[in-house]
Amino acid sequence: MTRTALRICPLCEATCGLSLVVDHDHGTGQERVTSARGDSEDVFSHGYICPKGASLAQLDNDPDRLDRPLIRRDGRLVETDWDSALALAVDGLNEVIATHGGPSVGFYLGNPSAHTVAGTMYAPLLIRALGTRNVFSASTLDQMPKQAATGYLVGHAGTFAVPDLDRTDHLVVIGANPMVSNGSVTTAADFPGKLTALRRRGGRLTVIDPARTRTAKLADTHLAPRPGTDAALLCAVVQCLFDEGLVADDLGGIAAHVIGVEDVRRELSDLTPERVAPHCGVAAEDIRALARSIAGSPTTAVYGRMGTTTVEFGTLGSWLIDVVNILTGNYDRPGGVMFPLAPTAPSPRPPRAGRGFRTGRWRSRVSGHAEVGGELPAVAMAEEFETPGDGRLRALVTVSGNPVLSAPNGGRLGRALDSADFVVCVDPYLNETTRHAHVILPPPRPSQSPHFDAILNNLAVRATARYSPPVLPLAAGRPDEIEIVARLILGLSGAGVGADPGLVDEQVIAATLSKEVTDPHSPVAGRSVESLIAMLPEAPGHQRRLDMQLRIGAYGDAFGTRDGLTFADLLAAPHGIDLGPMRPRLPGVLRTASGKVELAPDPLIGDLERLRSALDARGEGVGAEGRLLLVGRRHLRSNNSWMHNLPALTGGTNRCTLLMHPDDADRLGISDVAKVRGAGGSLTVPVEITSDIRPGVASLPHGWGHDVDGMQLSVATAEPGVNVNDLNDGTVLDPLSGTVVLNGLPVEIAPA
Repeated sequence: MTRTALRICPLCEATCGLSLVVDHDHGTGQERVTSARGDSEDVFSHGYICPKGASLAQLDNDPDRLDRPLIRRDGRLVETDWDSALALAVDGLNEVIATHGGPSVGFYLGNPSAHTVAGTMYAPLLIRALGTRNVFSASTLDQMPKQAATGYLVGHAGTFAVPDLDRTDHLVVIGANPMVSNGSVTTAADFPGKLTALRRRGGRLTVIDPARTRTAKLADTHLAPRPGTDAALLCAVVQCLFDEGLVADDLGGIAAHVIGVEDVRRELSDLTPERVAPHCGVAAEDIRALARSIAGSPTTAVYGRMGTTTVEFGTLGSWLIDVVNILTGNYDRPGGVMFPLAPTAPSPRPPRAGRGFRTGRWRSRVSGHAEVGGELPAVAMAEEFETPGDGRLRALVTVSGNPVLSAPNGGRLGRALDSADFVVCVDPYLNETTRHAHVILPPPRPSQSPHFDAILNNLAVRATARYSPPVLPLAAGRPDEIEIVARLILGLSGAGVGADPGLVDEQVIAATLSKEVTDPHSPVAGRSVESLIAMLPEAPGHQRRLDMQLRIGAYGDAFGTRDGLTFADLLAAPHGIDLGPMRPRLPGVLRTASGKVELAPDPLIGDLERLRSALDARGEGVGAEGRLLLVGRRHLRSNNSWMHNLPALTGGTNRCTLLMHPDDADRLGISDVAKVRGAGGSLTVPVEITSDIRPGVASLPHGWGHDVDGMQLSVATAEPGVNVNDLNDGTVLDPLSGTVVLNGLPVEIAPA
């Protein structure tokens, strides 16, 4: 017997709708997912699917996925029952906290958690229950500069402006390859289709990237600067906009909401195209042409990603991207960059000033790294475990993260975890990080989990509301990931791991509604909390919370006082509900102290001196005696390291090879295998010689290196590749965001 079921893909930021084929296995008497295709009726993705989504059945049925919890006994990880594992996890953590305090426990959140209900709605509550400020995540490995720059501009680090892909006339992509990545910090299903549509309507695509990526091959203009010089190049673009009178009149209608324009003009006046051209490796006239094309198009959206954030001046570059969008009149404007309004976003309030964005509210114990967005740099974890003294990290909790592989100098972190008092991992695999755990609590398969994009809806290029209930049931006594995290919260909070997990949701609901009814601008102002709670459905706790958030949200029914969304509407619309394109939202999104877009924040203006100091020195020695700059790259069949364990996603272009330009290969005498040496160590890696990369630059993908003992990843370990992070000692950071430099890393390359 066969049936179909719908669910949202949890494997990347595109959030495509899938139609799953579910077969009844007569041998086991159970159902299993056997294939996946695009859901043609999905209101967001319209049937688009990539190889990752098509592999969901393999992921769901991966025999290496853990189904039962593991605990460490006599030095070995062995299976146990759920009650025992959860009790051991809580007891171990509570013992560390009782002896050394909550700050002695670190918390790491991996990027797969952005695709789960547990990771988005419950992980913050787990951090609070631990009582720690030692919070780390994948954000300081890939996107924190964007968050910091956004925070300084508009007052809130999560209020991103994303490109209006469906209406722009000119898309400028810097350091991103959305044809392969499907987009990032911009949720857009079928990015390739959107680029095709851009060209069909007569639009223009410009790509700025040291490699001729699949996206760059589609471009009308491709500039290939030296890695890590995007901030300098953008400074020159801004200077040119002022110098040639290309700044938009009234900033496209938002001038009343912007301060600091003259400060930016003054501070960047010396950073001309002619000055930065030798540093960037791009001709001054090409930089001026770029500025003119951005300003001259009817609408332009400038979008940057990993190549602009994982570099030495990531926060400056992220800031300058939006400075260009603002000065050319393309900020908060259809066809430019706009602020999404998610279905669970609060109902709009009257514009008001806020507290603004601050960093350094606390600092790491050893190196004094500043907190940014509530987090410390992920590369600080190892030293926080290793270094004796008060406040030393002694325990770690991870949720869907593999920092031993995904962060620089992972071997050091692995050794530190071996000496930790207690490590708890909520993770489906026995991998490079979880092999160090004392307790592993595996979430169930994707088909057995609900799905709602609580975070990614805030980045979506079109507003939709979609929910996926579990496709397959859980076995009796098997908790889902929400229950796993909720029971940890209850255990750490004193209620006990055996308490009803729904208590967590009821506490959040009561606290949220108590605040809402006292807010005169809330759609439920003045009403009784008890009466509102009585209107929520008799349903699992996360559904009750979602119903509450939808009903008090921007599109909600305000608990029956207006036409609008409820959770019941989502259940009745399995293909989703289309809420329309993005709309202008200034000044309502602003939370700066001035109540304006603050175009020239002091920390960013101050960092320009560091950039000036680097202008002449940055390129010294590159290209001589085997010294090149290393950059990463994305593969269509890969996103997170565990995808290397799926047979459908191996092979093809998804290979761990070093890309080099023919001129560099000839000069260095390299033909097939190279030895690459960086500050953190050396690797021997196969070479692909291609003119699709700039001379003086080499490229190695991330997420590989599955060659350590004690893992259960049979496909990945068969072709382990090498870990690019082993070349990086993790000591060079973007100081404004705490983000480690992963791109533009100097390395020496020689024949193996």
